[in-house]
Amino acid sequence: MTQPAVPPGSDARVIALIGTGHFLSHFYVLCLPPLFLAWGDEFGVSFAALGLSVALMSGVTAVLQTPVGFLVDRHGARPFLVGGTLLMALSIAAMGFVTDYWQILLLCALSGVGNSVIHPADYAILAGSIDKSRMGRAFALHTFTGNLGFASGPPVMALLMTLLGWRWGVIAAGLAGLPVVLAILWQSRILREQVRPAAAATGGVSGMELLTSRPMLLFFGFFLLSAMAGAGLQAWLITALHQLHGMEIATASLALTMYMAGATGGVLAGGWIADNTRRHLPAVVALTCIAAVFVLLTEWLRISDSVTIATIFLGGAFLGASRTPRDIMVKDAAPPGQIGKVFGFVSSGLPLGQAITPMPFGALIDWGRPDLILPLSAAIMMASLLFAGGGRAAGTMAPVRVQPAE
Repeated sequence: MTQPAVPPGSDARVIALIGTGHFLSHFYVLCLPPLFLAWGDEFGVSFAALGLSVALMSGVTAVLQTPVGFLVDRHGARPFLVGGTLLMALSIAAMGFVTDYWQILLLCALSGVGNSVIHPADYAILAGSIDKSRMGRAFALHTFTGNLGFASGPPVMALLMTLLGWRWGVIAAGLAGLPVVLAILWQSRILREQVRPAAAATGGVSGMELLTSRPMLLFFGFFLLSAMAGAGLQAWLITALHQLHGMEIATASLALTMYMAGATGGVLAGGWIADNTRRHLPAVVALTCIAAVFVLLTEWLRISDSVTIATIFLGGAFLGASRTPRDIMVKDAAPPGQIGKVFGFVSSGLPLGQAITPMPFGALIDWGRPDLILPLSAAIMMASLLFAGGGRAAGTMAPVRVQPAE
């Protein structure tokens, strides 16, 4: 079963709808930290308890992404996308009416349920709505909008709190999601579902057998290690540069900002690369290796602060450029009609990886070894390539055929 080519004119609207929902899902995660001080004063809770709010939202998302992916493949992505986005928005808005901190934790969990829909539904819709020749750029813009959501959450919420107070500020942030839900409903006719194979075209392998197959487990490991490397840098780059290079905290913070800017901009370059080559694995390997070299040079080159900042910016840019070819590799490895569960499972390695490295990397700094932070991050990047190559090779040698979603 195939679909006719998708006209180029619809791409912008599809990406705008899907990208705005993806922006919100990331925005809602990082709009919470600016509220911590206000919540601490209001409810008398510790910083550890405040941190639980973000951890709970991300944890629920990670756990539910895979089962939601099964539902997306079986019943279609559009109703889940609408419902998930609506649940996120209303959960955030409801925080403005709470009377105790446990209610915030409950709403964070509900927001995580809504957020768990985003990756499986988004990738399934993009696969069905965007022509294959433009898929790399569509995936890149999807990732780009998510990064913008992360970047926008803290300053926008801080501004809303200044203007409206924390209660009305969080209500306004939540209600901002309602127009997005209405737009998705209004334009839902252009959001096409992924192609589902005819029964005769599939074998008898179940969805769980697909996800526990060697290619998918290796791709999960690839995403996990990639996230571990990035999280280590994001959490401890400022401290490492301050202790290793004697950088002022403000300058080291600028270096982290430039690393994140490079990673975000690099994603768009990666979309162009993904659309202009079929050799996605060599592209991922080359870009990741170059990124690892620049990360190492950030520690080894102690010429000036400006050189250090430029070097880590380039490291972020090449690492960001590797992301879209990586995602296209996973899409190509997913059997027809199974993109929801595949991306739900594989991308759950991202929040898990982000949770693993900050604590042990922090312990290295406690032990007086900040010099190990950047080399270990580079080493984990390189190790991730073993999983990427293994996943691609396993998928090529033994493609998995699954039962169609009913």
